[in-house]
Amino acid sequence: MTRSDDDQTVLIEEAGRTVASAEVRLTGEPGVVHSELHVESGQLPGGTRSRLVDAVLEHPQVDEADRLLATMPLGDTEMLDRVRERCDDVEARAAGATKIVAARLDRRDGSLPS
Repeated sequence: MTRSDDDQTVLIEEAGRTVASAEVRLTGEPGVVHSELHVESGQLPGGTRSRLVDAVLEHPQVDEADRLLATMPLGDTEMLDRVRERCDDVEARAAGATKIVAARLDRRDGSLPS
């Protein structure tokens, strides 16, 4: 995983090629961060989608937030499953060819946001 110069883009690379990426930004609403997750078309190494979700959840802006609002491809179940494994109160809904996922973020120290 790498981050771009502006530290707002997360890249998953394999053999020198970017296979997945995500933009991370604050929404303007306190405690909420937004991420747009994308994967390249075609054959991808196993676990690429889960690695992307993990990288987003480990991003400093996400780590400081209480809630995540993410957009991802509608048919991508691996990303949604990984969000459900790592977050609480996950809700997903379709919006065209995109899925909008809202989740409450777990705290590493075991406490949950109020």
